[in-house]
Amino acid sequence: MFEKSVFNYKGLEVRVSDHANEGIIDILNRAVQGSEGGLRFMLQDVAKRISAYEGQIRFVSLYKKNQITGTVGSCFRISGQGKLRFPTSYLRYLAFQSTYQSDKTWRKRITEKIKPEKDDSFKQKTLEIFSKPHMLDLQNVFEGDKHVMYAFVESMNERSKNLVHQAGYEYIRSFLTVAFSRFAPVADKRVSKLTEQDKPDMEKLLLDFYREYSFFTTEYSFYSNKYYVLKENNEIIAGVCAIPTSFKVFDVPGIWGWVMMKVLPKTPYFRRLFRPGEFRYLVFDAVYCKDGFEHLLAPLFESACASEEFNTGLIWLDDRSQLFDRIRTRVRMGALNRMLNAKPGLVYTKFINLEEEEKEYFYDSPAYISGFDFS
Repeated sequence: MFEKSVFNYKGLEVRVSDHANEGIIDILNRAVQGSEGGLRFMLQDVAKRISAYEGQIRFVSLYKKNQITGTVGSCFRISGQGKLRFPTSYLRYLAFQSTYQSDKTWRKRITEKIKPEKDDSFKQKTLEIFSKPHMLDLQNVFEGDKHVMYAFVESMNERSKNLVHQAGYEYIRSFLTVAFSRFAPVADKRVSKLTEQDKPDMEKLLLDFYREYSFFTTEYSFYSNKYYVLKENNEIIAGVCAIPTSFKVFDVPGIWGWVMMKVLPKTPYFRRLFRPGEFRYLVFDAVYCKDGFEHLLAPLFESACASEEFNTGLIWLDDRSQLFDRIRTRVRMGALNRMLNAKPGLVYTKFINLEEEEKEYFYDSPAYISGFDFS
């Protein structure tokens, strides 16, 4: 493990580390994610999720007088297939110390503190890290290599959008949250956990299913051995990875958000689906379905919920993808999805050393929104 100082300026210091130290875990455990007027929540089980990235995550952290004030994680992977296959880094775990996060004048104070001096500003040097992955000491990542860095940003989160804009990231795609729910889920006898023997075949099915998606990788598809499959005549018809997750929710936008926060928790049946204090749900990731059998995703999702003892599951899908359209029109997703009025998420990228023609494939292809990265 390492932690090194990259540069400093008038009491401010930027450090890069390949692990989450005590200060990073503490700031992530206390940070409220999201934006005013949008969904606001607090992550749970942060340390456990970070450990799953193993040696493929780097944290870029800002320190003031040796005290951490903010951090962001960069998760490395080789993703995509064919013309979309590149080394990529996904940015997540953006968090600021609560005093900065809650103070409306924090942007002004930080900007004044790191005011540019000629062409060499502290702020610009910090942002450059998110355009220069070779600075993160990743194995076999060198200056001059082709690389794609990307982030998922809530459309109402002006702070995060401003940050990625300043770092030179481009908006390429959008996605939506889709919810599945059942008041009393029942397992279907056709559904079972994926066996080790079937994993190679399942991986091939997934690679073929997502062959035209950017950012897809099977690296976390079978996380924690919770991949469920629905079989007919011994053929895998549908599959999904179900990752138990929980958030502490503070705000949900819109009139239905008010209903979810104020009414549902007091309603006997609906409180099984949503409790703000601990919103328990399954993250559905690496969803697969044989063409024409999309209706079987409902019993698959319900069986995963029954087996894991959950009532709700969430998926994030590119809103111009065929999978999103088919789930929206052919799958009975349940009551919570009808109430959910989630704002779109935005996919931002920084193309490093790619030709213009290579960039175009990312604009034209659906983006894979990894559920694991949201868990």
